[in-house]
Amino acid sequence: MNGTSTMMDFLEEPLPGVGTYEDFNTIDWVREKSRDRDRHREITNRSKESTWALLHSVSDAFSGWLLMLLIGLLAGSLAGLIDISAHWMTDLKEGVCLAGFWFNHEHCCWKSNTTFTDRDKCPEWKSWAQLILGHAEGAFAYILNYFMYVVWALMFSLLAVLLVKGFAPYACGSGIPEIKTILSGFIIRGYLGKWTLVIKTITLVLAVSSGLSLGKEGPLVHVACCCGNILCHLFTKYRKNEAKRREVSYYFPLKTLWRSFFAALVAAFTLRSINPFGNSRLVLFYVEFHMPWHLLELVPFILLGIFGGLWGAFFIRSNIAWCRRRKTTRLGKYPVLEVFVVTAITAILAFPNEYTRMSTSELISELFNDCGILDSSKLCEYVNDFNSTKGDDLPDRAAGPGVYTAMWQLALALIMKVFITIFTFGMKSLFSSTPSSSVTGSLAHKGENSGSLAENQEHQSSGRAEETEQDTLASLDRTWSNLFWWKVSLHMEGGVTRMTVSLVVIMFELTGGLEYIVPLMAAAMTSKWVADAIGREGIYDAHIRLNGYPFLEAKEEFSHKTRAMDVMRPRKNDPPLTVITQDSMTVEDVETIVTKTTYSGYPVVVSRASQRLVGFVLRRDLIISVENARKKQDGIVSTSIICFTDYCPPLPPSSPSVLKLRSILDLSPFTVTDETPMEIVVDIFRKLGLRQCLVTHNGKLLGIITKKDVLKHIAQMANQDPDSILFN
Repeated sequence: MNGTSTMMDFLEEPLPGVGTYEDFNTIDWVREKSRDRDRHREITNRSKESTWALLHSVSDAFSGWLLMLLIGLLAGSLAGLIDISAHWMTDLKEGVCLAGFWFNHEHCCWKSNTTFTDRDKCPEWKSWAQLILGHAEGAFAYILNYFMYVVWALMFSLLAVLLVKGFAPYACGSGIPEIKTILSGFIIRGYLGKWTLVIKTITLVLAVSSGLSLGKEGPLVHVACCCGNILCHLFTKYRKNEAKRREVSYYFPLKTLWRSFFAALVAAFTLRSINPFGNSRLVLFYVEFHMPWHLLELVPFILLGIFGGLWGAFFIRSNIAWCRRRKTTRLGKYPVLEVFVVTAITAILAFPNEYTRMSTSELISELFNDCGILDSSKLCEYVNDFNSTKGDDLPDRAAGPGVYTAMWQLALALIMKVFITIFTFGMKSLFSSTPSSSVTGSLAHKGENSGSLAENQEHQSSGRAEETEQDTLASLDRTWSNLFWWKVSLHMEGGVTRMTVSLVVIMFELTGGLEYIVPLMAAAMTSKWVADAIGREGIYDAHIRLNGYPFLEAKEEFSHKTRAMDVMRPRKNDPPLTVITQDSMTVEDVETIVTKTTYSGYPVVVSRASQRLVGFVLRRDLIISVENARKKQDGIVSTSIICFTDYCPPLPPSSPSVLKLRSILDLSPFTVTDETPMEIVVDIFRKLGLRQCLVTHNGKLLGIITKKDVLKHIAQMANQDPDSILFN
C-alpha cells in the first residue's frame, strides 16, 4: 500500500462521544466556549444562503427564551404541587377530612358553620381518636393521637429513604453543595436526571410531612436544576455543550441575566396561578411596614446581627463535627437506621408541644402573622380594658394565661429546634435545608416580645369604634414585633449561609419595607462579618470541603509565594511526563499508554527529544477515535502511524494506512511558565474555569497542573490534608 495515498482524516465527520466528558471529570470551559462560538458563527453564515437557514438561525436565537419559559412553568408547577401535597400530608398525621380525604385541615373547614374561635374543631375534620374511639377527650384518646402521629411520621420518612436508596441515590442531601460543584464544571451524571427529579419531588413531600427539622428551600434548588438540565436536552445548542448549561457560573453574559429574570417571572406567575397558600400571594406570610426608622435603631440591629453570626458559626461547627463523625465511624454504614431514629426522636418530642407539632411553614406563619379581631391564638390572649384608653394613647395590656403558656412552649420549641437540626441536616439518605435559622430566630424573638408588646384579641361585639381604634394601634405594635423577629431570623440565616444581598431582597419582598433596607443591610453584613471572624465557610461550603468535592472557591484569596514548578507534575524523583508525539507513534503505542495510565488527557509534542508542545488531546476522544477507526476503516492496524498534523511524513509504500487525528487535538492549550506565581495560576483557574494548564520553560514542555493539583496545593498551604480533595 502507498502510505501517501492511503492517509485519511477519520474524523472529518464528528463521532458520537467525541468532545464529551467522562463521569466525575471537569469540563474544559475554554474549549466549550470556543465550540459554541464556532457553532454560532456557522449558523450566522448559513443564514444568508436560504430562507430555511434563516429560520433555523432565528429559532436558534429564540431557543434560549423558550427554554426559560419551559423551566419557569415546570419549576413553578412543581413548587406549588409540593407545597399543597406537603400541607395535606402534614395534617394527615393528626386526622382526616370526612368530606374528602384529599382536603387538608384548613380546606376541610372552609364550609363549616362553626364559630371562628372553634374553626379548628369543625365536624368535617376528625382526629384519629375520633375515628377509632368515637371521642377526642381523655388520656387514651391523647395517647392514640400521639401514637398515630409518630407512626405516620415514621412511615413517611422510611418510605422517603427507601425510595431514595432504591431508585435515585443522588436525590439525597439538600443538593446545594453538589449543585455548586456541578456549576463549577464538574460532571456528576445522573445527579440532575429524570429519576432524580421524580424521586426528589416525591420524597421531598414525604420528608417535610414527616415533621423532621428540615425545609423545602435547598431541595427545591435541586429540583429546579433538574428541570433545567432535562429541558436543556430538547435544544441542540444546550444538549451538546456543557458550558452553555452552566452559564450562571464562570460565564454570566447579560443575556443570561435577562433570561434568568424571565424564568423567575414565569415561575412566579405559575405559582401565583396555582395559589398554594390560599392568600393570593406568592409567599405564605406578608406584612406591610412603612414607619420610618431612627438612627439609634441601628444599635439593636447590629446587636441582632452579632447574635445571628454567633449562632451561624455555632451551627456550622456543630453540624460539621457530627457529619464528620458520621463519615468516619460505623454510624455512616446505617443511613436508614439513622433516619428512623432521628424521625422517632423528633416525632416523640414534637407532639406534646403544639408549636413543634405543626409544620415549619405553619409555625413561621403563626409567629409572623398579625393578630386579627377574632384571632384565637394563645399569642393574642391579652387582657383588654377599653375604659383605660385616653385619647390616642394605647396602654400596655397585661398578658393573659395563654401568652404565658405560649412563652414556655416557644422556649422548649427553640431548644428542640436548635439541637435536633444539628443532627438532621446532612443526613445522606434524606435531604435537608436550613429552616432552623429562620425558625430559631422567630422562636427566640417571639419569646422575648410576647410579654411586652400589645397584641389584638377577640373583642366583644359592643363598642365597635373603640375596637377599631384599638385594633389599629395594636396591629401597629404587632407589626413592630413581627418585623423584629423576622430580622432575627434573617440575621441567623445570614450567619449560617453567609448570603447577604439575597437575604435583604427576600426580607424586602416579605415585608414591603423599603424604609428598612439600610438597617437590614447593616445587620446582614454584621452577621456575616461575625460569622466570618469565627470561620469563613458557610454551611454549604463547609459540606463541599467535608465531602471533598473539587470546587475552587472564588472568594478565598491565595497569598502564598509558591510557583508553578512547585505544584506541577511530575515532581522531583517522579517518572517523566507521559506524552504523545505528533507523527511517530503507532496505534499500539498509544493504546499501551492509555491502558497503563489513568490520566484524562495527554500533551502532544513534536518529539520526545525536543519536547516542543503541539497541543493537548483528551483521553476519551483518543479512545473513541482509535476504536472506531479499527472497526470501520480499512487498513488501520496496530502498526499504523497516528498523525496529529496536517501533513504527515512520507512512509514506505508497504506501510499501513496512517490515522489522522488532528481534528481531536486542542491546538491552543493554556500554558504558563515554570516561574509563574501560583497566585496568578489560581486566579487563572478560577476565572477561566480551566481543567488543566501546561507548564513550559523556554518553549519546552516541563509538566502539567490540573484543577485537582491546585485544590490539593491550597489545602496543603492551609495545613489541611491534601488527599481529602477526592469526590466522595
